[in-house]
Amino acid sequence: MTTRYALIGAGSRARMYVGALTGEHANAGDLVALFDVNPGRLALHADAVEKAGAPRPLLSGPDDLERVIREQNIDRVIVTSPDRTHAEMIVRAHAAGADVVVEKPLTIDVTGARSIVDSVQTTGRDVVVTFNYRYSPRNTALKEVVASGRIGEVTSVHFEWVLDTNHGADYFRRWHSDKANSGGLLIHKASHHFDLVNWWIDDVPTRVFASGGLRFYGAEQARRRGLGDRPERGTVDGSDRDPFLLDLRTDPDLEALYLDNEHFDGYRRDQDVFRDGITIEDNLSLVVDYEKGASMSYSLNAHSPWEGYVVSINGTKGRAELTVVERGSVLDADAIDPSARPEGDRAESVRPQRERLVVQNHWGVAEEIPIPNDGGAHGGGDALLLRDVFDGPEDDPLGRPAGWLDGLRSVAVGIAGNESLRTGQAVRVEDLGLGVDLTKSLAADRVAVTEKA
Repeated sequence: MTTRYALIGAGSRARMYVGALTGEHANAGDLVALFDVNPGRLALHADAVEKAGAPRPLLSGPDDLERVIREQNIDRVIVTSPDRTHAEMIVRAHAAGADVVVEKPLTIDVTGARSIVDSVQTTGRDVVVTFNYRYSPRNTALKEVVASGRIGEVTSVHFEWVLDTNHGADYFRRWHSDKANSGGLLIHKASHHFDLVNWWIDDVPTRVFASGGLRFYGAEQARRRGLGDRPERGTVDGSDRDPFLLDLRTDPDLEALYLDNEHFDGYRRDQDVFRDGITIEDNLSLVVDYEKGASMSYSLNAHSPWEGYVVSINGTKGRAELTVVERGSVLDADAIDPSARPEGDRAESVRPQRERLVVQNHWGVAEEIPIPNDGGAHGGGDALLLRDVFDGPEDDPLGRPAGWLDGLRSVAVGIAGNESLRTGQAVRVEDLGLGVDLTKSLAADRVAVTEKA
C-alpha cells in the first residue's frame, strides 16, 4: 500500500521533498496535503506537483493538521516549517496518528525537547531527522576512518566552520535572525555540525561552555563602523548596490516563492543584515565534553570571505584531518549557499574548491584518503538521504539514518550553549532536564524517559 504524505512548511526547503515525491521517489508515496500560513507559496508547490503529473494536493493552514491527517489517512508528515514550530508539529502529527520526517533542528529549546520525548513515549510514533551532512561522501569517509580504529581511541576534536558573506549573511536576512524562531546559529546551523561530531566519534555530549556574540551584523555594528543610513530591504532599485543586500528579483526561484507572495503574510525574505532587532550571534566558540572522555573545541563565524570547514580528530594512534573549501571567495553577491549549489567557485586559484582527508599515525607519514563524489547537492548526500527516507534505510554499518534521539543529542549542545551564553557558566547537559538519558541506545530510548521535573 502506498504511503500517504503531508508536508508542513511551503518554503524553499520543501522543494526537495516535493521534487522527490513527484520524481525519483514517486512510487514510494503520494503527496496528499500541503500546509502553510501563506496560500501563495502553497499554490506554487501544488502547481509543481500537478506539473509533474501527480494529483493536486489538498491545501490548508496548520490549524487543520489533525483533521486532515485523520480524514485523509495520512501516514507520514514532513516538517519543513520554521524551527520554533517543529516540536508542536511533531506532537500534533503523532497525536493524530502519523509518523514524522523533520528537517533539522529537531527543536530549539528544552520545552520542545520534553514535548517530543513525551509524544514518542505516549504514542509510539516515529521521528526521522534528516541530517543530510552524514551522507556527504567526505563526511562518510571521515566516519569510516574513525570507526576503523585507525587513529585509535578519540581524545579530542577541533572543528572550525566558516560561513561566507553570502551564505552566512543570509541567516541575518530571514526569520532565523530572531533567536525565538531559530534558537540562533548554535541550534539552526550548528546542529548539523554537532550531529556530525556525535556520529563521527560515536559519543554523547555531557558539558558545554560557550562564548560569542553579535559582532559584525546588526544596527549597532553598522553604527560603530559608520555605515550610514541603509534601506530596509534588498529588493530596491538603485545603481549603487551594497553587496550585503539581496535583490530577490535576481533569483527567479526566490522571486516566485517569496517576493510574489509576501503580500499574503508580510514576510520579507530580503531584510537588511544591519538592521535593528537581530538577536542571534555571528561569532561563536564552544568547548564540549563527551561521555567517553573526549573534548571538542568548536568555532563558527558567519562573515568569512570564504566558506568551508576544517575538522581534526586526535586519537591514541594518530590524527585525521578533513579540510573542505566550498567556496574560495565571494564574487557573486546573489549566490547564497555553495554547499547546496555545488558549483562553488572553481576559478579561485589560491583557495580552490576542494575537499581533502589526511590521516597520519604516530611515527608514520601522512596519507591522503580518496573521497568519492557523486556530484549533486552536498556531494550527492541529499540523494542518498532521500533514498533512505522514502525507500526505507538499508542495513548501514555507518549508522547514517538518524532518529529523534540523534536529533536531541545534536540540539542538546546548542541548547546548553545558549544557556552558557546567558549565564557565563559551563552547563551540564543532564541538568537541562530534556526528559531522556541521551546515553541510551535508540532502541531502548522509547522507554528510557526520565521522571518529569
